[in-house]
Amino acid sequence: MKVIALNGSPKAKGNTSVALGIICAELQNNGIETEILQVGGKIYNPCKVCMKCRKEKDGYCHGYTNDSEDVLNQYLEKIYSAQGLVIGSPVYFGSITPEVKSFIDRAGYCSRGGSGNLIKRKVCAPVAVVRRHGANETIAQITNFFALGEAIVPYSSYWNFAIGREPGEILNDAEGVGTLKTLGENMAWLLKKLYE
Repeated sequence: MKVIALNGSPKAKGNTSVALGIICAELQNNGIETEILQVGGKIYNPCKVCMKCRKEKDGYCHGYTNDSEDVLNQYLEKIYSAQGLVIGSPVYFGSITPEVKSFIDRAGYCSRGGSGNLIKRKVCAPVAVVRRHGANETIAQITNFFALGEAIVPYSSYWNFAIGREPGEILNDAEGVGTLKTLGENMAWLLKKLYE
């Protein structure tokens, strides 16, 4: 089994990366392979609703095939072959980062336009890293992508977020760290029930 984790922060080594690392460590402790992919800071052109993905029905974006820097299709291939997905985003002005928004808009169209809903019944979880406000809104935006994809979304003992501003600061949020560990444990339990 494998879980792909997407880091929506432009800071590759920031708090969102730390949060995903905590979850991935719990998954690995349960024998589940993980891979963290960098979304923040990458080029994700916005969805232009060209509907080519619906025409091709292969689950991939055909609107930007000439843009070698657009990595959406590379990441979709990894997501489709995995059993689980975690999307993490820091909170920017009460919302997900622009890269995460562009990713889920395009990935949503592509995955729903494939033959079958290509994230259907994958175990998927949203994660937010926040300084003060906007965690629940950010989690809700990511969860909407999972809901429309018919994914199965486990949660923790509290909302899936941790508090911190400077890189590594979320490690001082004991409750947040515990919440992320429990999320990893719950994902592992569910993955084993579904896929072993």
